[in-house]
Amino acid sequence: MSAPLVGYQYVVLRCVPRVDRDEFLNVGVVLYSQAADFLEAAFALDPGRLRALAPDLDLDAVEASLRAIAAVCEGRSTPGLPVLPRHGARFGWISAPRSTVIQPGPVHGGLTADPAATLPALVGRLVG
Repeated sequence: MSAPLVGYQYVVLRCVPRVDRDEFLNVGVVLYSQAADFLEAAFALDPGRLRALAPDLDLDAVEASLRAIAAVCEGRSTPGLPVLPRHGARFGWISAPRSTVIQPGPVHGGLTADPAATLPALVGRLVG
């Protein structure tokens, strides 16, 4: 018997080096499933593509921003970031529109038997 399907939501994280130009590259995914009590971020940076888009981009700062998002997903206390008690509140904060170098795309949804396996599959399909 297969595992039951649970609903999930996800956002694609975009690197937007120059907000005024609205050009971006997908760099990660955050997946949230309330039913599975799951919230996690995964990312894959392609320095060559990012440098082609923005030669002066600080790749270390981009990676630090993505790691900060992962820390929020995990509920870790990090200076300057919110400590939110529930996965749903954390996902809401992460998926809220912002005008920074790392921005969430629209919220999408789906069904899965295994959110932990779906996250890397989404990264493979949507990032890069």
